[in-house]
Amino acid sequence: MVRKPSDYQSDVWIDWCPGCGDFGIVAALYRALAELDLQPEKTVIVSGIGCSGKTPHFVKVNGVHTLHGRAIPFATGIKLANPELTVIINGGDGDLLGIGAGHFVALGRRNIDITIILHNNTVYGLTKGQASPTLKRGLRPKALPKPNIQDAVNPIGLALASGYTFVARGYSMMTDHLKELLKKAIQHKGSALVDVLQPCVTYDNIHTVEYYKKRVYKLEEIGWNPIVEKIDEREEKLLRAWTKSLEHDDKIPIGVFYEDPHTPSFEDRIRDRLPSYLERPPARQIIDKEGRTIIDNEIFEKIFSTHIVETE
Repeated sequence: MVRKPSDYQSDVWIDWCPGCGDFGIVAALYRALAELDLQPEKTVIVSGIGCSGKTPHFVKVNGVHTLHGRAIPFATGIKLANPELTVIINGGDGDLLGIGAGHFVALGRRNIDITIILHNNTVYGLTKGQASPTLKRGLRPKALPKPNIQDAVNPIGLALASGYTFVARGYSMMTDHLKELLKKAIQHKGSALVDVLQPCVTYDNIHTVEYYKKRVYKLEEIGWNPIVEKIDEREEKLLRAWTKSLEHDDKIPIGVFYEDPHTPSFEDRIRDRLPSYLERPPARQIIDKEGRTIIDNEIFEKIFSTHIVETE
């Protein structure tokens, strides 16, 4: 069976504002899922609150619409319980970098095989345009009575500092390019961030389509190589990516900033301590009527092989 983007479209009416950048994100996501031929029953989309939080309703895969700032811990539980699943988070800059910032950092430290699609529009769109953590100090979108008084969070820089092994930025109005970034992020084995510049046509009258059209350019067009080919060049590639992430005024780079295939995922780290983990993760364990896990002899011996001593 060859899947099409339309196979992933649910019957739920998409009620975002006309012209919203979120439409470009979900369109790119439909195409990425189809080209990767992901099985809907083995794919999970997790979200928090805000406009981006509605995404699981619009995609015909398993979906979990969770609490404010808590999409990452929900997704973490899902992935660690069943590592076979493809787990994707759709969250806003306010949700994931505000109340959810601690979880954002923790995901990078663990390098769990989860993809974050960050809907970054610099405002809290669903709650009427307040400044989000990615709005720069001194800027005043039309919903603010006075200019923003706080400094902005740099999503790319924070992800690099936290340990994410795939870090990219896309633009929601360039869906062909964004689709390819999403495919790479989903295929990467480890924590992946795709920071998506997403104009809020209702409340952000600064970062408009015209604003981004004049500024965005593709990293691949300047010969950028984000991949850590050898472990000893990891620090150099990290520093280069960090420096490039600070370029965010007259010119805004989009593309893959950093990709490290050498750092083991959290699932691999658990397997190294618990050899049966990938073979018998929590979701595959048998539970008796009393709620206790039943472990067969073969698995028991595999877990405790180093401690079993044969006696005559």
